[in-house]
Amino acid sequence: MNTDFPRILTLLRKERGISQKQAAAELGISQALLSHYEKGIRECGLDFVVRTADFYGVSCDYLLGRSPERTGAQITVEDIPDADALGKENMMRGSGSILPTLNKKLIANALNIIFDLLHTANNKELTTAVSSFFNLSVYRMFRILYSVNPKNEQSMFTVSPAAARAKALAAMVLLESKAEEIASGIDTEKAQALFISTQTLSQNYPLFASSLFNLIKNAENHLDK
Repeated sequence: MNTDFPRILTLLRKERGISQKQAAAELGISQALLSHYEKGIRECGLDFVVRTADFYGVSCDYLLGRSPERTGAQITVEDIPDADALGKENMMRGSGSILPTLNKKLIANALNIIFDLLHTANNKELTTAVSSFFNLSVYRMFRILYSVNPKNEQSMFTVSPAAARAKALAAMVLLESKAEEIASGIDTEKAQALFISTQTLSQNYPLFASSLFNLIKNAENHLDK
């Protein structure tokens, strides 16, 4: 059994808010055996995986860590919702919502420009490095917010908070260096296509350019402090 199974098995039980004794009774095994499964001491059979998946309402692929989606779906480009799509998940509610809404728009619009420029560069390694950098940045900030409530289950993650902070920061530094190295080696023709000025940005991205300009200004104001 892979190492994800014990972690996800524990996470699902704690999210349900039930004890090992209760879960074991529902799953038809002893508490001691469930404890061994959750600690990764023993491996279970396929029948237990299926029974557990049914009990928690998830797929076997999710339970085994083969898919981050509880349904077991493998996400595709078409499955990813547009950031501008209307819906409850896109709404900022309550007092103090103006600032996060403003910054969300600035960042999302600036990212639209960055990823369009990556499309123009047409360099897989550069796109991967830049994307991984942003992924880690979001991951780090999400973990900070996740840590606010001590009741949130740490078994959602495979890396401890302290290790995640250090490793993610180190990885981001390496990714930035790698992106710079790749960018410096882009051929002349592609480099010419990536000629950038405030004028070209305003012309090519009339809806997004002002967000990027404001983001740059805010970032450099922060750096000057």
